[in-house]
Amino acid sequence: MHNYLETATDKKIKAIYTLVENEVEETIDDYPEQLKAELDRRDEAYKNGTEKIVTAAESKRRISKLLRSAKK
Repeated sequence: MHNYLETATDKKIKAIYTLVENEVEETIDDYPEQLKAELDRRDEAYKNGTEKIVTAAESKRRISKLLRSAKK
């Protein structure tokens, strides 16, 4: 699903969001305020260029490297 969403057109993304909109809004309400504030801070930092996002593949590579070095 994640891979599909990365390449889907805006029209398809909007259609999917419309289908799950209520569930998404309910889920957002379940997060504590502190977590919401941290996510907002990170989003803003990404948008203004002070932080970058690491892809899932890069995260997996880094974790694998750490695990290999921990076994030594």
